[in-house]
Amino acid sequence: MPGDDAPHHQPLPRHLASDAHALAEALSPALHEACQGRLSGVEWFHATWQRGGACTGFSTFRLRDHAPPIEVMVKMPVGPIELRWTSALGVCDAGSFGHPASLARVTPRVLASGASLGGYDIGWLVVEKLAGPHMPKHMDAGEITELIAATLEFHASATPIEAIKAKPASPHWEQLVERSRETCKNHVVAGEQHWNDMLKKVQRALPALKGAWERRPITTWCHGDLHPGNAMRRIVTAGGVDSGGFGAKSPLVLIDLALVHPGHWMEDALYLERQYWGNAELLHGIKPVSLLAKLRRERGLHVDDYATAANARRVLMAACAPAMIEREGNPKYLSTAIELIERLLPQVPH
Repeated sequence: MPGDDAPHHQPLPRHLASDAHALAEALSPALHEACQGRLSGVEWFHATWQRGGACTGFSTFRLRDHAPPIEVMVKMPVGPIELRWTSALGVCDAGSFGHPASLARVTPRVLASGASLGGYDIGWLVVEKLAGPHMPKHMDAGEITELIAATLEFHASATPIEAIKAKPASPHWEQLVERSRETCKNHVVAGEQHWNDMLKKVQRALPALKGAWERRPITTWCHGDLHPGNAMRRIVTAGGVDSGGFGAKSPLVLIDLALVHPGHWMEDALYLERQYWGNAELLHGIKPVSLLAKLRRERGLHVDDYATAANARRVLMAACAPAMIEREGNPKYLSTAIELIERLLPQVPH
């Protein structure tokens, strides 16, 4: 159900963009009009993890006249990337909402969305309320496998939707590695001399490392922020619109699509792997990239010779760890990072 998407709308005023409550109050009438009266009153809240003027609310939505409403979540403002991909992957109507194919979707089902409201440029979404919990931070082996399998489903669902027309911009590796050296010189990192020696080797190898990474095929739309907190279960109940017969375990749904980008299929798995640097035991011996490659082969999807590019990316990210010490300053993380440089740098052809 499209919203008010006519052209030439105004930018959101500053007082609304910075005040979640004022935003919700001001645009609620336009939101209900855009949903053609099917959305009930919204219980708005501003979560601690949201930034700026974003606001979220819970409500109910009638799929059909005289039918029991279903629980939904409303979100505004929504950035253009998240709006485009959430809508494209999850769009449903009354007839398809409870269909098994919709219940198996790897992203939230979308009941209504739009790029403007009340004459203002503002993205918004009305999606199913996922009743299941987030994946636990400390997943067991089965849950890790499920998350990687959901990643494959995301790639398979997203890639046919939009052609990839350009390679993503690369980070400024030279600047980041130099910033890491500056951090080490300021005695912020334990073992700063060892770090400095290894970073000098990385700097000498940067052309080869960058080349190995830049040559990877760009054929996949990647989620971009894969971790347990961005995966929830869709609880499939017996009877009603959510009946799908999934049994004890409900399907995983990947949320927060604001960082979807073109890349190589292994990038999401590398990102997940990095969340556990310093805590490898929490992966229970599972190698996310290798597992994703295995699942792709079983699905009949192409798996290229990815090892050199993957190792180059690991070394590059490890070399940036001191530069990002405010965010990635855990001593165990930094210890793993320098160990990866020592072990993998000789494996990348110079």
